[in-house]
Amino acid sequence: MSSETIRFTAPMWRWEGNGAAAWYFVTAKGEAASSIEAHSVIERLETGRKRGFGSVKVTACVGRSEWSTSVFPSKGEGYLLPVKLAIRKAEDLAEGDEVSVTLTLL
Repeated sequence: MSSETIRFTAPMWRWEGNGAAAWYFVTAKGEAASSIEAHSVIERLETGRKRGFGSVKVTACVGRSEWSTSVFPSKGEGYLLPVKLAIRKAEDLAEGDEVSVTLTLL
């Protein structure tokens, strides 16, 4: 399967559950989410298996920072890109900031 690159901009938001450490995400919605879903379906058809939690492997790029991760489907809300602390610090990102993301779907 060939890789595909998608771009989107969305606000970064914080999730905090049951007193655990906070996680930060950017949600890919609309056309970006549709592209990720199509890629996931094709991958399942080609390999005959589904990745854990319906995740899709990606290389993510925000500003000058690039990292390998996965995006995860969110009940009808698109796909969630986790943004780790090192990236938030390197790019000076905070909750609510509009983040321009480039994803290479692997």
